[in-house]
Amino acid sequence: MPGPLEGLRVVEVAGIGPGPFCCMMLADLGAEVLRIDRQDGAPGGNPEDVLGRGRRSVALDLKRPEAVEAALALVARADVLVEGFRPGVMERLGLGPEACHARNPRLVYGRMTGWGQEGPLAPVAGHDITYIALTGALWSMGRAGQRPVPPLNLVGDFGGGGMLLAFGIMAAVFEAGRSGRGQVVDAAMTDGSATLMGAFYGLLAQGRWRNAREANLLDGACPYYDTYDCADGKFVAVGALEPQFFALLLQGLGLDPAGYADRTDPARWPAIRAEFAEVFRRHPRDHWARVFAGGDACVAPVLDLEEAPRHPHNAARGTFFRRGEGAQPAPSPRFSRTAPAEPRPAPRRGADGAQALLDWGLTTEAAAAAMSG
Repeated sequence: MPGPLEGLRVVEVAGIGPGPFCCMMLADLGAEVLRIDRQDGAPGGNPEDVLGRGRRSVALDLKRPEAVEAALALVARADVLVEGFRPGVMERLGLGPEACHARNPRLVYGRMTGWGQEGPLAPVAGHDITYIALTGALWSMGRAGQRPVPPLNLVGDFGGGGMLLAFGIMAAVFEAGRSGRGQVVDAAMTDGSATLMGAFYGLLAQGRWRNAREANLLDGACPYYDTYDCADGKFVAVGALEPQFFALLLQGLGLDPAGYADRTDPARWPAIRAEFAEVFRRHPRDHWARVFAGGDACVAPVLDLEEAPRHPHNAARGTFFRRGEGAQPAPSPRFSRTAPAEPRPAPRRGADGAQALLDWGLTTEAAAAAMSG
């Protein structure tokens, strides 16, 4: 697969959530990713699985010495290893950083966990929602007087987890190109979600952010940075923060600008919200989409997962592509000279078998020994 990461070799020890997301990003941009799946259990995997696309799969029983030896042989030929187990699991398998760096000193060893490799919670189970609960991220999302709202698992798993790991891996690969030495990248979803909240911690320290939900410019308190119901039960999103954009918003809504000179006063926000809500409820969502189409009022229809791939802008850019019965996001970001191809479908578990090991340079005997049992 072409792309800016063509030539980068990645061994992925199969996991869930942020680890596969990280490897999807690397594979999308041209890296050669070989996933080591569990050998036991029925063959899994779905060609429409977005997070599993773009790599090959070999199934190994890592409790067998021959399989561990094959994994180490892959490591010797790799630039990167990615794993997402609790601390200590890879070491017990004989595939921890020390063992892998003994085979390949240049290896970048990417570790994806919720709490990190050390600290009192390091060995404890968790999920995205528990990780972001400890960083202030979950607390900050939702309506005043109501429970915090889980932001899907975007903040912990994917943004603060897999994407942070991909960034860390590429930073370490860049450094290894100069030093000739690999290192461990310890990516924790707590750390990553805290990083994503950096701007708001900065605003809080400056006295420009209240430590409360729905009390600030960007958290739903401001009436011109929020969503509104329409006549058909659908929604529009409004983000008219700047004065010139706000003026266009009022124009589209048919409201007199003279009544909104004090729009930045939070005391006026409830009344402004009520006025906007009354106007938006007069017409269906797509009416408002037409009113504000192509303008700078920063108003957009809130699209569902089936509508979004069909939107003219997304269609024009190829933001999504069709695969099977559904749509998938295309690789991003865009590159002017080394544009990646459409990703290959996700493989079935173990689909590439011994051939994948042979293609990575293992001998026929070593591949057969690794696959037996």
